Amino acid sequence: MPESVAVVGLGRVGLPLALSFADRGLDVLGVERRDAVLEQIAAGRMPFREAGTQELLERVLGSGRLARTKLVSDAARADHIVLTLGTPSHVHIEIDIGEIRGVVDDLLPLLREGHSLILRSTVAPGTTEWVAGYIEQRRGFRVGDDLFVAHVPERIAANHFLEEIATLPCIVGGVGEGSGARAAELFEVFGTEIVQTTPTQAELAKIWTNILRYAQFALPNLLMMECEQYGANVFEVMTLINHDYPRGGMASPGLTAGACLRKDFAFSEERSSAPGMLLAVSRVHESVPLFLVKGLKSRLGGSLRDLKIAVLGLSFKRDSDDVRDSLSAKLVRLLERELAHVARHDPHVPAESEPLEAALEGADAVVIATNHSDFEGMVARLPEGTLLVDPWNVTGAGRVFGTVRERAPVE
Repeated sequence: MPESVAVVGLGRVGLPLALSFADRGLDVLGVERRDAVLEQIAAGRMPFREAGTQELLERVLGSGRLARTKLVSDAARADHIVLTLGTPSHVHIEIDIGEIRGVVDDLLPLLREGHSLILRSTVAPGTTEWVAGYIEQRRGFRVGDDLFVAHVPERIAANHFLEEIATLPCIVGGVGEGSGARAAELFEVFGTEIVQTTPTQAELAKIWTNILRYAQFALPNLLMMECEQYGANVFEVMTLINHDYPRGGMASPGLTAGACLRKDFAFSEERSSAPGMLLAVSRVHESVPLFLVKGLKSRLGGSLRDLKIAVLGLSFKRDSDDVRDSLSAKLVRLLERELAHVARHDPHVPAESEPLEAALEGADAVVIATNHSDFEGMVARLPEGTLLVDPWNVTGAGRVFGTVRERAPVE
């Protein structure tokens, strides 16, 4: 068992990972530059929601196996250094690895023989090899022999970390002869299958895991918009496609977004052999908020000026408090540009919400922007005549646009 591990970046990927390492007996150093996050951890409070991690945090703090620091340089005291840093995309379909490069620069003078540097962040193909070459170029190490660099991608769904860290196969892409084995020494504490591969193949596996879902969800959204064009009911068409048909499988429409899905296509698109294909997938999703606004306008007299629209759901995913890259924010902005009065409610994001009853009171329309389980009985809470917009069909209304307690769709 490795003696120690440093996790650099205590966000939604890094903190649960650090806690899970510590819970399995490793000495862990968490590195985080944000004072507020460190203060919350020290106080025994998770900075975000992730099923089961509040109890895990309390247990780990009691064990004394999780130290914290703001200094990246302190990470060099550990045997393994795991980077769980943000990798946003620039505006022009270019990945920003500035945060990774900055941390590597901080660590360069402190790296020693035997160190294992593991990228857990989502990165573009070739990034792990670049980090290895960057270190070799500036320090003279032979990566794979003297020092070890690997990519171990994180593919865990929100609110499923503790379950999936102990069940999903662990992909390891090591640079050189020894890097994969060294990374496996660390991650084998979770008891899952270790799948060794090359760094580039590990990078592609992570990126395309998310691209596959993004593309799969684009088709039902495009179908939803086409059904509107022809006056058809998307949910009934989906039933026709999927019912007792062995090659069905059409997913449900919705405001598909989130930090992973909304940006990760850019890791491939940056150097794609088929430029525009994944951009087209993105455009389908990005057009859903405008599609909903147009549908509202056509059903509410052609203008939303001075009308009250209640937007229910601010996070990008069901029963999550994660608002990163949520399309709800885009929907709200578009509604405000129509001079509508927008009320917001999300039971998982109280700081940005108003109470549900206040949001619903006097609303001309209610839009289910996130398919939270809290909204499943929403139809019964709305007065007759309210326009309900539910692209997820989480309420069971059975249509994207419909007037409450009327069987026929709004025309």
